[in-house]
Amino acid sequence: MDEVARDPAIDEVAPDPAIDEHMFVHARSCAASSTDPLAPTPMIASPPGSRHHLITCVLLPRFELTCAAGPRTELLGVPAALAPEPGSQLIGAVSAAAEAFGIGPGMRLGEALARCPKLTLIPPDPAGVADAFARMLTALESIGAGVEPLTPGVACFDARGLLRLHGEDLMALLAVARRALGVPARFGVAPTRFAAVAAATQARPRRPLIIQGGASQAREFLAPMPVELLRGAPELAYLPEAFVRLGIGTLGELAALPRAAVADRFGAHGLNAQRLALGLDTPLRPRDPDENVRESLDLPDASSGPQLERALGLLIDRLLARRERRGRTVRAVVLSAVLVEQGGTWRQPMIFREALSDPLRMRLALTSRLALVPAPAQTLTLTVERFGPPTSDQQALLEEPARARAGRLREAIGQVRAVAGPSGALRVLDLDPDSRFPERRSVLAPFEL
Repeated sequence: MDEVARDPAIDEVAPDPAIDEHMFVHARSCAASSTDPLAPTPMIASPPGSRHHLITCVLLPRFELTCAAGPRTELLGVPAALAPEPGSQLIGAVSAAAEAFGIGPGMRLGEALARCPKLTLIPPDPAGVADAFARMLTALESIGAGVEPLTPGVACFDARGLLRLHGEDLMALLAVARRALGVPARFGVAPTRFAAVAAATQARPRRPLIIQGGASQAREFLAPMPVELLRGAPELAYLPEAFVRLGIGTLGELAALPRAAVADRFGAHGLNAQRLALGLDTPLRPRDPDENVRESLDLPDASSGPQLERALGLLIDRLLARRERRGRTVRAVVLSAVLVEQGGTWRQPMIFREALSDPLRMRLALTSRLALVPAPAQTLTLTVERFGPPTSDQQALLEEPARARAGRLREAIGQVRAVAGPSGALRVLDLDPDSRFPERRSVLAPFEL
């Protein structure tokens, strides 16, 4: 993690050894004994065998901007923003100085420049962000944590299984995680994933925000929070704007709405948002360990077109010859490049229709992606993101047409869901065709064979 530059906005609070002896605790017992529930209190260790989760969120603010700036840390102290991606007019992450001008991520470039003519645009570095985020996850896994990545710079793990290694001392565990990362980070601990992320956004460096208890304590903490926090979930990103138009500004107001009214107006996504506001969430889904099998090729001259195709063929041959592959097929890869223009990078994931080990078929599938490279490249990299079954699996000599068609259809559904998520393949179920309300006549349900 040494490659990630430090953000001056993160280090605005000077390290104080005395701060590590305390933590912020928001619990019902604390609220009953103090007028300020977020006041520093002596360290409270979680009791062994506690049934409540201790979901820990690790947040590195402005992660993408910090990675793109690299060693040019002076850019983080002036109005700066990530330049729009090719084909887009929306800027990315912004610095604290740019936020003072009312500039935010997702704003159109023309509007941002109108608010701040001196805004500095930094070329995005998607490949560098992915590598730095992978190092962050590996650093957390090195302390024994099962990590679930959320967005670049944000990850969660359950601290209950690690407390015994640190004498049931949660603060000692967080200190170990901070040292493993090697960069300033913000920590939030709560019973649920959503509450932990909200706590991390409110925490300060070296001052973790901890919500002890269960769903009721999480709901009490989330009640005054704005509904804008729901934008952290990609499938719920469109809901905050609709909530604000209806006068629902906080998560507490959302939690107080009748469940039937939320379901009637917003459907399943609205019910999911209300569950998060009520302090309920799904269990963590830790990622599988990353094998990090990759091949990279430095191009002597700025290359494009046929030169890149020949370089890609060489990378595929090298990747399939790696000993770490152990005869397995390749299911998903990531093709990335370092661009000559302004030192930017380009990154494109690719999921094959079926797991492959044939270099010719892999080259045919990946060559079309090279046309998306926005500028000549000086380095080309091919990384395995997910392996498939071994190539020794044999197919049946004769298959029934219906069974073969069902198998191909299941494979196609799996590919769609791998790209678009669980809601990528749905079917329409008729509930009340005679209803005068269109939304009650039919519903969407997962498509299964």
